[in-house]
Amino acid sequence: MTIELIERIRAAAASKTPLCIQGGGSKHWYGQQPQGELLSTRGYSGIIDYDPTELVITARCGTPLSEITAALAAQQQFLAFEPPSFSPDATIGGVVAAGLAGPRRAYAGGVRDFVLGAVLVDGHAERLKFGGQVMKNVAGYDVSRMLAGSMGSLGLLLELSIKVLPLPRSEITLVFECDQAKALQLCNQWAGMPLPLSASSWHQGLLHLRLSGSEAATSAAQRQLGGITPDPDSAQQHWQSLREQTHAFFNTSVWRLSLPATTSALELRGQQLIEWGGAQRWLVDSDLDAASMRKKITALGGHATLFKLGDKQQGVFQPLPAPLMHIHQRLKTAFDPASIFNPGRLYPAL
Repeated sequence: MTIELIERIRAAAASKTPLCIQGGGSKHWYGQQPQGELLSTRGYSGIIDYDPTELVITARCGTPLSEITAALAAQQQFLAFEPPSFSPDATIGGVVAAGLAGPRRAYAGGVRDFVLGAVLVDGHAERLKFGGQVMKNVAGYDVSRMLAGSMGSLGLLLELSIKVLPLPRSEITLVFECDQAKALQLCNQWAGMPLPLSASSWHQGLLHLRLSGSEAATSAAQRQLGGITPDPDSAQQHWQSLREQTHAFFNTSVWRLSLPATTSALELRGQQLIEWGGAQRWLVDSDLDAASMRKKITALGGHATLFKLGDKQQGVFQPLPAPLMHIHQRLKTAFDPASIFNPGRLYPAL
């Protein structure tokens, strides 16, 4: 299968035929419109190496996320950045290429923080290896982490080594009734305290807070903070609905606003759902066009992504400053000189 993929890339580079790299297709809607002939990775599947004592799993790009999750769960371990799948067909290659993380991201780290190594097939049809399978990799520029969120624009992510963590022994969710301003104040206050925080969300007057860790730590934090404790199943469903975006809030065009967590409540028309202690704010039913939205959010020190649905002609991702776009273009040229990999998926100029 590896030879077939490499030969397909070599032929595409020679003819300058664009390729649309796709695993399970669970995130085909994310980013600009996919272009090019389909290059499916589904056939290149399987866990290559997994030693629970080393807290690292290595798998081929087409390996279903569900298979990896099950293998880790059997050893009481998990992917701590809680990647969304959006579909039973999601693959680990797509997880890293999209770079999306769930509710735990603000407290455990993002996708790039857990990628230890990668094998990439570049636009020259050469197999390149970056990083490794240990947590201390100091061999030059960390290309493997750079590939997280690259949307397949630099090459085919053939194999990945990812750090995993033990499942927390205890998880408790607390619920508080408060408005948006109070929720942001509380989240920032708690962020400066020695609490076992692992997720937060606010929507329609309810602030949810998740605590994860030892039973002693979560119980002590619960006593300190108070709040209402929903039953574990309801709590799990809540966080799962945010991770997989099955929550009713996401059933329309959605803006993703990334801001400093200390930013005050946004005076914007539409409904908001806040995660990551205030650093991630989702907005629906907005009356602002893309330029106005991005101008407003940029002034606050953040950036805005037209995450789901909406008019993609406005541009999905925040436009990059010219010097930064130049760096991206140079990287694209170095890895993909014929520009065959997912052209335009991030930006038209890439």
